[in-house]
Amino acid sequence: MPALVNYSGDDDFRAVRSADSGVTFSISSYADVYCSPAKRPRVNAPFAIKGLDFFCQERNPSIENLPDECLFEILRRLRGAPERSASACVSKRWLSLLNSVRSSEFCWSTEHQGKVAGKSQENSNDVEMTAADEDLEMECDGCLSRCLEGKKATDIRLAAIAVGTACRGGLGKLSVRGSNSVRGVTDTGLSAIARGCPSLRTLSLWNVPTVGDKGLLEISRECQLLEKLDLCQCPSISDKGLAAVAKNCPNLTALTIESCSNIGNESLQAVGKYCQKLQSITIKDCPRVGDQGVAALLSSASAALTKVKFQGLHITDFSLAVVGHYGKSITNLALSGLQSVTQKGFWVMGNARGLEMLSSLTITSCRGASNLSLEALGKGCPNLKHMCLRKCCFVSDAGLLAFAKAAGCLESLQLEECNRITETGILTALSNCNEKLKSLSIIKCLGIKDVPQVVPNLSPCESLRSLSIRSCPWFNNNSLAMVGKLCPRLHNLELNGLCGLTDGAFLNFLENCEGGLVKVNLSGCVNLGDQSIISLARIHCGTLKVLNIEGCRGVTDAALGAIAHDCVFLNDLDVSRCAITDFGVEALSEGGFLNFQVLSLSGCMMVTNISVPHLKKLGENLVGLNLQHCKFMSSSKIEELVEDLWRCDILS
Repeated sequence: MPALVNYSGDDDFRAVRSADSGVTFSISSYADVYCSPAKRPRVNAPFAIKGLDFFCQERNPSIENLPDECLFEILRRLRGAPERSASACVSKRWLSLLNSVRSSEFCWSTEHQGKVAGKSQENSNDVEMTAADEDLEMECDGCLSRCLEGKKATDIRLAAIAVGTACRGGLGKLSVRGSNSVRGVTDTGLSAIARGCPSLRTLSLWNVPTVGDKGLLEISRECQLLEKLDLCQCPSISDKGLAAVAKNCPNLTALTIESCSNIGNESLQAVGKYCQKLQSITIKDCPRVGDQGVAALLSSASAALTKVKFQGLHITDFSLAVVGHYGKSITNLALSGLQSVTQKGFWVMGNARGLEMLSSLTITSCRGASNLSLEALGKGCPNLKHMCLRKCCFVSDAGLLAFAKAAGCLESLQLEECNRITETGILTALSNCNEKLKSLSIIKCLGIKDVPQVVPNLSPCESLRSLSIRSCPWFNNNSLAMVGKLCPRLHNLELNGLCGLTDGAFLNFLENCEGGLVKVNLSGCVNLGDQSIISLARIHCGTLKVLNIEGCRGVTDAALGAIAHDCVFLNDLDVSRCAITDFGVEALSEGGFLNFQVLSLSGCMMVTNISVPHLKKLGENLVGLNLQHCKFMSSSKIEELVEDLWRCDILS
């Protein structure tokens, strides 16, 4: 066994710089060092120390023969981050030892400078250089971002990131998504990040089952500037690790916990107690989180908490009552998949009158969302502007009408898969809503069918500017006519996948739109043809900027001729899978567009190489061109387009 180097502390060490690598080592002051000239270009240059049986008379002694304790003392005396980064490239052993040094253990600390300051002039010069290096370290404000996914996520890569980013601005954001199945990320890699990246502010760990409390404890000790923490599918992390982060990271503003089976109420209590700057909290599919944790979190949370999302939790009406009472600063609230919450819980949350600042509310797949609770929420949230109901099967027309009357500040309403709401309920709600409603979205609502008779006493909703109806199979001509009469001031229209619409009903709808349509999406309306598009181009030519008619198989070159002639302000056109030919493309190229930028011809089988000159003419202003699945355009012609339209992003 080689003899260990005897040293008496910092005072007995002197800096020696390697001639080939520029790396500074600290060797005992009474040892004379000699490096053979022939060996100096090598990183592991052999050297001898007079009067000391250092390497047991080995023929080719090397610094690699030093035990870890001595090499640790050498590496922790490197002056700055560039030297440490260079040393980490020597071997995995050096990299591992460098990552075992905490930031407080490096000898460029103020305490070490004070010890050296009283020595010779040479040493005092070293002190000045060390101070400059410390200034460099202080400039590491965490401007770098790194993301490791799948097979690239290993401990070695994390260790290299920890050392390499220190001299380039410092690591501020780290995302680890997935892990190498053989050499996955463990607590060792996360500990290396903690020791080498004190400037870390955002940490995201997704699907890393081998990272546990030990790694998170190191993060809490060394990365006290942490602001955002995202944990997803981390079964080895428990309340112990998360509570440590809550206690030691007072700047935490955003916390997301998803599918973490060992995180429960205890850690949420710590978050509520210590994280007084917390602004956003998301808890999803965590079986150990219950009423106790939610109540402790919200009752202790500061006025900074504005965004709350609970999904798939085993909480009851009690938690919603706490939200309604203590959520005075909450502006965004999302509740999803809360199967144990009843109608009473939502009713109490609304009547608690604590959600005075709430502006956005999303309720998804909650059985407790009923007509009675919806009315209570409308009355109890006076500043509610955005409401989204998804898969709320017990909400019907009566509840929607009561909510529309009670929500005096509502600006946006989205209904998705609420099958008990019928067309009568939609029309009545529109007629009775406040004057601030601007956007309405109806998605996959199977109860939207033709009105058997005209609903009496309906007044138009003059404030509505955006209407979106998607994938409602029973919405057809009569429905569109009624909606058109109630919404005369529309600017944005989306009718997606409505196979029951025909040209006649759409023409009547266009005649009722007095405000001027700006964005129109008719994708998937297979029974609309040229007549609808020609009328749209004629009536709304002065305002139309975006038009999507993808999949409208009845649209031909005649419609494109009308668009080119009338719609001078159009800048985005999608005619994918329409009956467009080369003549239509030629007509477009002759149009007097002022700012035409995006064109999609994907799946237009009758567009051929003949269109290439016309596309070049259009391409003077184009920034995006989609030619995918245009089978009769040769690859050589497409390459010619790519070369000529070098400013345009072409998909083929």
